[in-house]
Amino acid sequence: MTERKPTGVSFETWVDKQIREAAERGEFENLPGAGKPLKWLQKPHDDNAWLRDKLARENVRYLPPSLALRKKATEARAAAAEAATETEVRRILDDINAEIVAAIRRPPPGPPLNLAPFDVEHIVREWREARS
Repeated sequence: MTERKPTGVSFETWVDKQIREAAERGEFENLPGAGKPLKWLQKPHDDNAWLRDKLARENVRYLPPSLALRKKATEARAAAAEAATETEVRRILDDINAEIVAAIRRPPPGPPLNLAPFDVEHIVREWREARS
């Protein structure tokens, strides 16, 4: 752990001393990416570029709740089209409709939801027609 800055020593002097001592110990030797340009510096200025780069390296995905529900609704619609039975189609649509209704009642943070519950009977009819 780094020691605390002693009183009476300027902050800049104390930081310079810490850096010099770390360099003397070789703590800056063989760092990953040493001598290579920072990828995000070559793109137009973006204050959050370092954050996007970190999230990409860590393989972290995040969507605001409203967009996540839109994506989930799209996936549910596709799953309903591929369902093996009418009961399964109805279950998939009922589950996502419950989430959509809850989100309409209490809008999640993020962009507007722009979703309405699926018309289950219409989608079941389409599912039957696709099967015949």
